Amino acid sequence: MNILFIMYDQLRFDYLGCAGHPHLQTPNFDRVAAMGVRFTNAYVQSPICGASRMSFYTGRYVSSHGAAFNGFPLRVGEITLADHLRAAGMDCWLIGKTHMRADARGMARLGLAPDSVIGARQAECGFDVWVRDDGLWAQGPDGFYDPGRSPYNEYLKAQGYPGENPWADFANAGVDEDGDIASGWMFRNADKPANIREEHSETPWLTSRTLDFIAAQTGPWCAHVSYIKPHWPYIVPAPYHAMYGPGHVPPATRHPAEREDPHPVYGAWMANRVAQAFQRDEVREKVIPAYMGLIRQCDDQLGRILDHLEATGQMADTMIVLTSDHGDYLGDHWLGEKELFHDPSVKIPMIVYDPRPEADATRGTTCDALVESIDLAPTFVEAAGGTVADHILEGRSLLPWLRGETPDWRACAISEFDYSPTGQAVKLGLDPKDCRLFMVFDGRWKLMHAEGGFRPMLFDLATDPEEFHDLAKGDAHAAEIDRLYGLLADWGRRAAQRVTVSDAEIRAARGKSLRKGILPFLYDGSEVPDDLTAAYRGPARPRPDGD
Repeated sequence: MNILFIMYDQLRFDYLGCAGHPHLQTPNFDRVAAMGVRFTNAYVQSPICGASRMSFYTGRYVSSHGAAFNGFPLRVGEITLADHLRAAGMDCWLIGKTHMRADARGMARLGLAPDSVIGARQAECGFDVWVRDDGLWAQGPDGFYDPGRSPYNEYLKAQGYPGENPWADFANAGVDEDGDIASGWMFRNADKPANIREEHSETPWLTSRTLDFIAAQTGPWCAHVSYIKPHWPYIVPAPYHAMYGPGHVPPATRHPAEREDPHPVYGAWMANRVAQAFQRDEVREKVIPAYMGLIRQCDDQLGRILDHLEATGQMADTMIVLTSDHGDYLGDHWLGEKELFHDPSVKIPMIVYDPRPEADATRGTTCDALVESIDLAPTFVEAAGGTVADHILEGRSLLPWLRGETPDWRACAISEFDYSPTGQAVKLGLDPKDCRLFMVFDGRWKLMHAEGGFRPMLFDLATDPEEFHDLAKGDAHAAEIDRLYGLLADWGRRAAQRVTVSDAEIRAARGKSLRKGILPFLYDGSEVPDDLTAAYRGPARPRPDGD
């Protein structure tokens, strides 16, 4: 069986037709949901691109793999999804974005050449690369945000688009009334069509590379197809720019109570530049229709892939997973972007189609189990016929849920955020070690813990599903706070660092040292079988000095 692991960047869990969006049609997402299971309570291990993706790719929590923020390298030697799948006989390829930053110092220390097979895999989060393009080719006075090669920019130049950076000039910019560049970085331009032929824009380009990959394969494969959209810049080519308008923009999910004596960390986020922009109705009315258009384009391109799999008979032997690395506030909770733990940021879409007969009973259903992004890695290993290395992989296989079973499951979902590089950390005057947030969610109660001596935040999603009222402002819910802190403490005591020896190896080794002559604490040897002491019994041998 093959695995098609598709990730969309910054796609909210509720911006899909099958998730109940009132205006956005996503027939191809819905098509996969009708064939498989849509998990309605899926959470990322960090609500920011780099840290979240490293958890997807390692199957481990952020505090286990350590790559806690964008640009933080994943340490050399970290075992990834691709390593696990290769051990099970399946190739694992990247098509698109990873946000991986290589541990160059670690590689140099170990003498790993970047152009060797093992060096290249270490630098690419374990994947073999069909094409990698992280998609943000921003350019300022100090150069490019993400230095390196952009295959997409090379493609645009080959199509005749001029300039050093056609990604910025065409794919993510329109044209204003004076014939000047209307950059997608400016929210006021979000309703303009990107100045590019739709088939040349980023999402169709990556879809075509995916179809090229599938056509070239002869053995079992896992393809991680990772789209940059609907991540900002919020601008989309025609006709998608005009499919939705201000009348399709829902009221912001926010409440004045959220701004009354807010948690200091939350208050710092509400005061940052992106939050202040999304607190303006004219911004939301420009951006959200473009965001919806980007999603609709993603859906249409997903249809190209699904149609190809159907036409070539590969739908019957390809597992398909659709998900995202985090959500987008879009003005909800007085915020923009992501990074905190309200559902619009930390909850993600997750749809899994398993073509095998064992999954027939659950087709077209939803599952409300507490799922974490790290669950996909063991799911893929088990689907590939491998043995899940549960001393390394901290997630749990979703295959029992796909088979209609009710497995013993986790009591809570955990997410982490290290905000030490941010302006909010500076505003709060915190040392890096104190810039850590943790979410504990048990399906009803959601706790946010902040290091640095701050109080927690607490929400009861049964009575307050919009997460407006922070119950930790008072003392009426001390028992729930203590209970959730107990769950966080249990999680903090997990065995996460013994990755070189499995539980099975430990069990198999128990008592074996006795048979290799390690016999401490015996009085006369009668305590153990005679064969264990045979090497230590018999006539004494003469010393070489004859004494």
